[in-house]
Amino acid sequence: MSWKETYQKWNQFAGLETELKEEMTALAADDKAAEEAFYKELEFGTGGMRGEIGVGTNRMNVYTVRKASQGFADFIKAEGAEAVGQGIVIAHDSRHYSPEFALEAAKTLASNGIKAYLFDGLRPTPELSFAVRELRAAGGIVITASHNPPEYNGYKVYGNDGGQLPPKEADDLVSYVNQVEDELLIELEAEEILRANGLIVRVGEQLDDAYQEQLKTIRVLPTIQDELTAPLKIVFTPLHGTGLVPVTVGLKNYGFEHVTVVEEQAKPDGAFPTVSSPNPEEHAAFKLAIEYGDRVDADVLLATDPDADRVGVATRDADGEWVVLTGNQTGALLLDYILSQKAAQGTLPKNGFVAKTIVTSELGALIARHYDLHVENTLTGFKFIGEKIKQYNESGEYEYLFGYEESYGYLIGDFCRDKDAVQACLLAAEMTAYHKKEGRTLYEALQAIYEQFGYFEESLRSLTLKGKDGVAQIGRIMDTFREHPPKQVAGEKVVLFEDYDASISHDLVQHTPSPINLPKSNVLKFTLEDGSWFCLRPSGTEPKIKFYFSVTSPDAAETTRKRQMIEDEVMQEVEQIQ
Repeated sequence: MSWKETYQKWNQFAGLETELKEEMTALAADDKAAEEAFYKELEFGTGGMRGEIGVGTNRMNVYTVRKASQGFADFIKAEGAEAVGQGIVIAHDSRHYSPEFALEAAKTLASNGIKAYLFDGLRPTPELSFAVRELRAAGGIVITASHNPPEYNGYKVYGNDGGQLPPKEADDLVSYVNQVEDELLIELEAEEILRANGLIVRVGEQLDDAYQEQLKTIRVLPTIQDELTAPLKIVFTPLHGTGLVPVTVGLKNYGFEHVTVVEEQAKPDGAFPTVSSPNPEEHAAFKLAIEYGDRVDADVLLATDPDADRVGVATRDADGEWVVLTGNQTGALLLDYILSQKAAQGTLPKNGFVAKTIVTSELGALIARHYDLHVENTLTGFKFIGEKIKQYNESGEYEYLFGYEESYGYLIGDFCRDKDAVQACLLAAEMTAYHKKEGRTLYEALQAIYEQFGYFEESLRSLTLKGKDGVAQIGRIMDTFREHPPKQVAGEKVVLFEDYDASISHDLVQHTPSPINLPKSNVLKFTLEDGSWFCLRPSGTEPKIKFYFSVTSPDAAETTRKRQMIEDEVMQEVEQIQ
């Protein structure tokens, strides 16, 4: 069926909601916008289904949510009666239509005879992951678009281990979703009847309390809690999202008495009115937090994204100015703190393992190997780290210690199986308190790590290329680098070319290929003679292509110079391809 036929089908559907009818009327006068809304269906990527809110098969609305939920229901029913009886947990964030989409998902599952545990209000994504495990449910759904702009929403699916679905299960789910013939004709029982029949069950406070109890278990230095935590001054902003209650309650439970919340950003609000983007990866999101930090003479600033699975951390540099740490820097600091303190206490397991993604700095791997620990490199997407946790928990081969990715996602305690900004906030605060007691800031602690392991500098560039034309442009960039890999960048030979879609690593010095033992993914990585590397990866959930750069050397200034040269040369090549 062509997009125009699909458009007409929706336009003629008598049951379409008033608001969506008005959007359809507006599309009638704009062929380009109509095509964008209907030319394809929303797809599952590394983080699930995500798109702009609006009418159409390529948008987030009650019908695309019902279709995804019907496919998930069929997926669960195919697993058997036990899975159906275990039910599905559903949570949502503060975005526009998140409560409505969560309810539609619950009604769809319940109408299929699958119990839906629906949270009584907004909750962070990591608590959804925890709740799946705590309730021994068959899976979970969270309605969120993470750190995307206000016009987006999304739908993430979790398995019975509390982790996002790995590739095989995700492919199976997609096939069930694609078998749903008409999203407009999915029939649902009334909410009141489903609740009365026990098929939609409200959950909330009891799971909140259980989650908070588990958060207490990740403290590295619990025995000297008051001595460390009482003097520390923290500024926290949830950026209008779900982090306010779980983070502030958790910090209080840890003994932190001086926590200042950014008042203008405390209230959940899907418009995110005080920021251009509710993304702690962007330094602009810290503008108000920095003002508060100066006002109260804070030691550390913490900012969580709308669904509280990512966190940004800011500290003062050598000149006393606020600097927002990168995800790689925060990850290295957290990892070094955990491992060094466990080693000092004699509690570091000999079979411990650390997990990171292929686009994350190698600094963390060096720190882990310094303690003779196993390092797992996974594809981008925290579900792959969750998959490794499950694998090694079942085999007993390795004990999980820490997992992270450069995009500000960290997991300490594996009672969740997705990145957890609440956990990361609590441990970042404890870590800051420890270093303060030792007479140094987080910035100074980071410099000490660099002096031991070498200076590392990373950067990320993104191109947002929306719509059908954008997809074609992204494909052209990837094809050019894949078919004509650069031989030299910034005066350094390219010695290794890894194509994760072909699952082949090309040694360009020995001219020998070797297999990549990871699931296929449309990622290209190029390593230079000096150990620097850059990587190209189309986003699985946004209309973007991302370019990752990582450089290391014994000198800070030289590291910066090299990184800028490599980045400039690669992006000039990309511009020529466009």
